[in-house]
Amino acid sequence: MVFKRLLGALGVGGPTVDTVLDPAPVRPGGTLTGRVRLKGGNADFEIEHITLELVARVEAEHEGGESEGVVAFDRCTVGGGFRLAGGEEREVPFGVTVPWETPITELHGQSLGVVLGVRTELSVAGARDKGDLDPLNVAPLPAQEAVLEALGGLGFGFRSADLEYGRIGGTGQRLPFHQEIELVPSPRYAHQVDEIELTFLAGPGGMEVVLEADRRGGFLSPGHDTLSRFTVSHDRVEHQDWPALVDGWIHQSVEHRASYGTPAAFGPAGHGHGSGGDHHDGHRSGPGVGTAVAAGAAGLAVGVAGGMVAGEVVDEIGDFFEGEEEEEEG
Repeated sequence: MVFKRLLGALGVGGPTVDTVLDPAPVRPGGTLTGRVRLKGGNADFEIEHITLELVARVEAEHEGGESEGVVAFDRCTVGGGFRLAGGEEREVPFGVTVPWETPITELHGQSLGVVLGVRTELSVAGARDKGDLDPLNVAPLPAQEAVLEALGGLGFGFRSADLEYGRIGGTGQRLPFHQEIELVPSPRYAHQVDEIELTFLAGPGGMEVVLEADRRGGFLSPGHDTLSRFTVSHDRVEHQDWPALVDGWIHQSVEHRASYGTPAAFGPAGHGHGSGGDHHDGHRSGPGVGTAVAAGAAGLAVGVAGGMVAGEVVDEIGDFFEGEEEEEEG
């Protein structure tokens, strides 16, 4: 689905822009490819630059409650410095690297309900206009997929996913927001926790996995959250016994009573040490790993399918960003 608009800053007769992304979803740290299609207006125009901006719908908590807004988290100029003749049609191909911490929007083709977009900005004769907006689909890295599939195989179910504005202390987080994937606990842990929140913070050398367990309260004690952090490598993903590793993470997260954001919960940034975050790089292997991963795919992904479907997300991103643009113009 492509949103095409006339460049309002140039009025009737100005050039139009239509950005088409290649259909395959991009992965965090991967290359987003596509082309920008330009069509000249009723006169010649100097195209100063064509810039792609990655944007996300993000939730923010504050004293008054919670609100949503659009956050731009990356920009890249992909062309410009040429004259577009009246009526001329031109395509500008591009390939841009997306940030490693880019949130994932789907699992096995099922939408997680997270809204990301690619906004095209055209600068013509000193006037700038956000002329095109397209939904951005991001598939998980192999390590992220393995963790999610292991959770599904262990009996955890998908509840929801959103983007939260703010940083998680003690981590190597770079973006101004992070993704939270909320999971229904497996029967084994249902009596101890209400839900598990999962955050991936990927980088070129590996990935931090942050688990927050919302512990149930007892008759004489209130409930509280515990937060643990673990690290994994992008290498040797296929050799890891992911169900055993992830189950160990969950057990530590549920049993440890480290408080949110304290030194006890985190080691130094970029290292998975501390009482709540033992360092694991994934070198254990064992029989039945492939079978367990396949079973996980049929677990968590089925839960995802019960949420918002891809078509609804496409409609939502159009409605949401168009509303946001109207507010800017107003």
